[in-house]
Amino acid sequence: MRHFISSSPKPPRTLSIAEAIRQTQIDLDSAYKNLDHALDPDLIDCYIYQLKSAQMRYHFLLHCARKEEFCEN
Repeated sequence: MRHFISSSPKPPRTLSIAEAIRQTQIDLDSAYKNLDHALDPDLIDCYIYQLKSAQMRYHFLLHCARKEEFCEN
């Protein structure tokens, strides 16, 4: 019996800081929209958690972008 060996998986694509910030802005918008329309208390908690997570990621990425800009000058 012949075994097929799959090719090695491609490494995950890394995002630039600018791309990560844009994606985080999309995540923030989505979390805000979902929170606006949520009625179930569990969903409200979930969307608040997602919103807080996206906000923290956004601030972290902005800090990284500023730090990178400072290092290039």
